Amino acid sequence: MNRRLATTATLLLALALPLPLAATASAAAAPSATSTKPSRTQLELPRPTGPLGVGREVLHLVDRSRVDQWAKSGPRELMVTMYYPARHGTGRPAPYMQVEEARRLLGARELQDTVDPAVVAATRTAARTDARPLGGTYPLVVLSPGFGVHRATLSSLAEDLTSRGYLVALVDHAYESVGTAFPGGRLPECLACDQAETVGYDKVTEGRAKDVSFLLDRLTGRHPAWRHAGMIDRRRIAMAGHSIGGASAASAMAADPRIRAGVDMDGSLFTPAATDDRPFLLLGAAETTPGHEPSWDRDWSRLGGWKRWITFTGSGHFTFTDYPALGDQLGLPDPDFPLSGARSVELTRRYVGAFLDLHLKGRPQPLLDGPRPDAPEVLFHTP
Repeated sequence: MNRRLATTATLLLALALPLPLAATASAAAAPSATSTKPSRTQLELPRPTGPLGVGREVLHLVDRSRVDQWAKSGPRELMVTMYYPARHGTGRPAPYMQVEEARRLLGARELQDTVDPAVVAATRTAARTDARPLGGTYPLVVLSPGFGVHRATLSSLAEDLTSRGYLVALVDHAYESVGTAFPGGRLPECLACDQAETVGYDKVTEGRAKDVSFLLDRLTGRHPAWRHAGMIDRRRIAMAGHSIGGASAASAMAADPRIRAGVDMDGSLFTPAATDDRPFLLLGAAETTPGHEPSWDRDWSRLGGWKRWITFTGSGHFTFTDYPALGDQLGLPDPDFPLSGARSVELTRRYVGAFLDLHLKGRPQPLLDGPRPDAPEVLFHTP
């Protein structure tokens, strides 16, 4: 099994369970965290760094042209959180996730008695529901989460990009999360977690590529599914993702020329990347260096446009998500990865944001030219 699909007993990885459930039997048998009184800590995402307010709206999209490959019946469904630049002070605070979604994520690692699911669900965000949108059009960034992981794990990045003048479509793919709520009170099981090891993880990335093309059709077509779709600059679209979501960014670019740029945050590439002359950023954990990630070694030469291979010293697989920051607030950092939660969020935002500013907004970004004294953790690699 690829190391990016391995688990640890820490809270960070427990919240972001990436393994197929059937493959976690030995880990589940290991001693779990000591049962304690559930924490009542008020968690909070790091504040966005841009000047704009952050609006948020949730869409449920149904692709009736496809039968879901995991359920084998019924159409493919997506839950999508749309983030948009908004007027400060309008709307109402947006929730992080539902309590039952948090319970499922914690329960998958038998941690629901250690960390109160209501505390995780109540994490304070900067986004506002029904906030008044700002005028104008903006580049669109599609974000896809890791395998088995709720889309909320990329909220810090989504909010920051929005505050800096982007639209963000943060996607949950049906039956690929241990706890995502759908309309009607449904929380589908992670059927892909049981099946992907057998059929191949390339089926996940290929399916997500189709999901993203469908999403773009529904956002930019003649009868868009989102009421603020007029804010989308259709000429400036990118995709980024964490883990298998990052691998899916490469697959989606190969399938859909509308995606102008892509970012893979520590995801093994299950199908060969083929981005022709479009830019692509490989952003990896400390161990994801040349010679240690075969799929990145294999595909580096296939990336025909602007490209960078960057890693963060002291980082782990989930550095690029919200959970290092939340884990630090709960007093449960991962001792194997000393990069702090605050620094993890800061660096992820800086380098993903710089890449998008360069390639979607045409703004020069010296940050991406090489090492800097103010970011000694950031290493550039040339295989």
